[in-house]
Amino acid sequence: MSEELVEQNVEARLGRQKLLTKTPGVEFSFVIGETALRNRIGGGDVMREQLGRLLDLRTTGNVEIQVMPNLSGYHTGLEGPFVLLETAEQHRRFGYIESQTLGFVISDATWVSTLGLRYGRLRSKALQIDESAAFIEQLLEEHDGK
Repeated sequence: MSEELVEQNVEARLGRQKLLTKTPGVEFSFVIGETALRNRIGGGDVMREQLGRLLDLRTTGNVEIQVMPNLSGYHTGLEGPFVLLETAEQHRRFGYIESQTLGFVISDATWVSTLGLRYGRLRSKALQIDESAAFIEQLLEEHDGK
């Protein structure tokens, strides 16, 4: 990957991060797999910063984060990441599915509904919001000790 492409990807991610705190009235809900939180990418300082950022997002009032434990067994999240969104004006719902090389926007109501059901099942199987925060705090303490 070229440096220019890396820079573009970083800028895009930073732009998405700003949406979490600068978009009043928009609610966000995430289910993050435990493995994603445990993978040491960028070293201990980066991991502490990332985990701390997740904890900070709790205070915004519009961001909910749940952790899917590794021991939870099979769940629909193992089939790949997806995003659900609803427009504010017309309350239209869309889905977005991505792989390593491609992404697809889904507008078909049946498929979007299926993704909604899958997300509901994911949330019900994941740790509750407070349990997830405690889990992330525990991971942060583990990184502080290393």
